Amino acid sequence: MFRGQFTYSVDAKGRISIPAKLRKQVSPDANDTFVMTRGNGKCIDVYPLDQWLVFERKLEELNPFDPQKAKFIRMILQHAAEDTLDSQSRILIPQTLLEYAHIKKEVIILGALKKIEVWNPKDFDEYLKATPETYEQIAAQVMAP
Repeated sequence: MFRGQFTYSVDAKGRISIPAKLRKQVSPDANDTFVMTRGNGKCIDVYPLDQWLVFERKLEELNPFDPQKAKFIRMILQHAAEDTLDSQSRILIPQTLLEYAHIKKEVIILGALKKIEVWNPKDFDEYLKATPETYEQIAAQVMAP
């Protein structure tokens, strides 16, 4: 499971380093390969390959004749890109995803259970501030039995 927050930079070629603490959680089954796509809230979702394959199986279960489900499948897969860690533990993020997430130089990398999220720091801050409820209120709603 991925957890934690890290501040990193994107290099001129669009590569980011995957933090060591997160890399330690990647299963050998992923073969140091990641799949990236659009996330919710203007971020980039980064899945280790083994977790992406689990996610794809869920997509396969959706009814492709339901217009909303078909559109979701198209939207998420049209931006999906795969890359393998280089010798410096970096992955190349496609320009279209960087533009979608408004990422220029600095990024916030979040561990988000089975995936990693990559955010523009300003957008992430605005996302957090846009929620009127406090952490305690959200926790009480989400974690209530």
